[in-house]
Amino acid sequence: MSITEFLQPDGWFDQGAGPRYVQLRRRLEEAISSGVLPPNSSLPPEREIADITDLSRVTVRKAMQELVQQGTIEQRQGSGSFVRENPARVEQSLSQLTSFTEDMQRRGLDTTSKWLERGIFLPTDEEIGVLHLEPDASVARIYRLREAGAQPMALERAALPLTILPNPLEVTTSLYATLDRLGHRPVRAIQKISAINLEPTEARLLNVAEGTAGLRIQRLSYLEDGRVAELTRSIYRGDAYDFVAELRLSN
Repeated sequence: MSITEFLQPDGWFDQGAGPRYVQLRRRLEEAISSGVLPPNSSLPPEREIADITDLSRVTVRKAMQELVQQGTIEQRQGSGSFVRENPARVEQSLSQLTSFTEDMQRRGLDTTSKWLERGIFLPTDEEIGVLHLEPDASVARIYRLREAGAQPMALERAALPLTILPNPLEVTTSLYATLDRLGHRPVRAIQKISAINLEPTEARLLNVAEGTAGLRIQRLSYLEDGRVAELTRSIYRGDAYDFVAELRLSN
């Protein structure tokens, strides 16, 4: 079935079934989920959709804007609106302390990083307190866009004492592999996960629409002797990750 046939209003529009733009948005979502509009395919222009559905351009535009905000479609300057090709969802266990690279390798996915910051810096007040640094100490900091299977997946910002990571330029792929080689592999961590809506810069780097749902994760990891090894603050695409934990009944 063509998208023109699928959008004919006699097949789905109901005067008493709620706002018109909501009904249109749902119909477009059905077109996408059913394969009438496959990933990377282009949607008809707003004017054409208005003609097909006998709805106003304002109604069509509002429905399209909601699809953009939820990350279902993307608008490309000068080219129109296209169905997004979302990455396959990844399940990450909350019961194991692993790195992004290790998680993706177990799933057979190649990983790459785009470095946004890497070097030695003066610490923030938060880093001084959390990492137990002296006020005049420096901190190793890395910030990168993590990709798997050629798809942007997460933004990862880590800060470590120089006693743990003397030279952040040594980190080329996995941070934990580098720490393991240096004898400073963390053995436990505390993580805090929060739901967020992505800010413009974050959304652009992760190749999703501004305001798309995401996950903010703060990890504080420790060495076997109890020293704090790492403060990492990451932002994950909400459409790419499921975090899974096994729960047991306490005795």
